[in-house]
Amino acid sequence: MSTAKPSPWQGSLALVFAHNGGKTRAIQRASKAPLKVQRSHYPEGPGICYTTIVHTAGGMVGGDGLDQSIHLHPQSKVFITTPAAGKVYRSTGATASQSIKIRVEADACLEWLPQETILFNGAQYHQQLYIDLAPGATVLLWDITRFGRSARGEQFLQGTWQSYVDLWLGDTPLFIDHQSLSGGAEVVASPHGLHGYSVIGTLTLAGLDMTNSALAALRKQLTTTGVEMSHHWLTRTLSGFVCRYRGPSSQAVRRCFTSLWQHLRFSQYGKIPSIPRIWR
Repeated sequence: MSTAKPSPWQGSLALVFAHNGGKTRAIQRASKAPLKVQRSHYPEGPGICYTTIVHTAGGMVGGDGLDQSIHLHPQSKVFITTPAAGKVYRSTGATASQSIKIRVEADACLEWLPQETILFNGAQYHQQLYIDLAPGATVLLWDITRFGRSARGEQFLQGTWQSYVDLWLGDTPLFIDHQSLSGGAEVVASPHGLHGYSVIGTLTLAGLDMTNSALAALRKQLTTTGVEMSHHWLTRTLSGFVCRYRGPSSQAVRRCFTSLWQHLRFSQYGKIPSIPRIWR
C-alpha cells in the first residue's frame, strides 16, 4: 500500500470583466483546481455582475497555494463573493498561501465580499491582496477571520496568520494594512491581541472622498445593527473609510458590514440591495 502524501493544491483563477451596452460581463475566465468560478448572475439587473468563486476542495492545508488575478475594465460594476466560509486546516509546518491581484480601471466599481475564513488551531496561513485603482475607480472590500473553531471550544493556541492588504491609486498608497498573529494563550487573552475574542474583521472603502456628514451617517447606521459598540470602530482614510471589528461572533461582524454595504449602495444608487441568497 502506498504511503505517499498527496501533493498540495496549486490553484489559480483569472477573471476579466468589461462593460458594454449597459451590461457588465466576464469576458475572460481561466481557472485551475481547486478554484472555480460559477456562472455570473444579475439579481439587480444587467448593470452589476454577481460572481461567485468556489474552492472545490473545501479548505486549505499546509503547502497549498492559490493565485488569483482580477481585472475590471472601465465602467464595470462587479460583486464577488464565496458560497461558504473558507477553512485553513492544522499544518505540520508548511504554510498555506493565497495571493490576489486586482486592477480596477476608471469609473469601475468592485465589491469584494467573501465569506469568512476559519483558521483551525495550528494553521499556518499567509494571504496577500494587492489592489491597483485607476482615477475614478472605487472598491469596497471586507475580510473576516475566525481564529479557532470556537463553537467546539477551540482556541488559536498554535499556528500563524499573516494578512497583507495593499491598496494603491497610481503611486499613492490609499490603504496599507499588514497584520500578523502567532497563536498562543497570551495573544488570545491580550488586549493588544484577540482580547479573549475569536473573530476579527476589516471593511474598507477606497476611491471615494467621505464628508463628515457621510461618516456620521455610517456610524449611526452601525448603531442600528444591535452589535455592541465596543466591538467596532470606523475611521476616515485618505480616500474612504475603514471599519474594524473584534468580538465573539461571525454573525455580528457580518451584520455590521452588510449594513454598511447596504447603506452605501442606497446613498449611491437610491436602492438597498437584497442579501445575496448564497449568504443565507
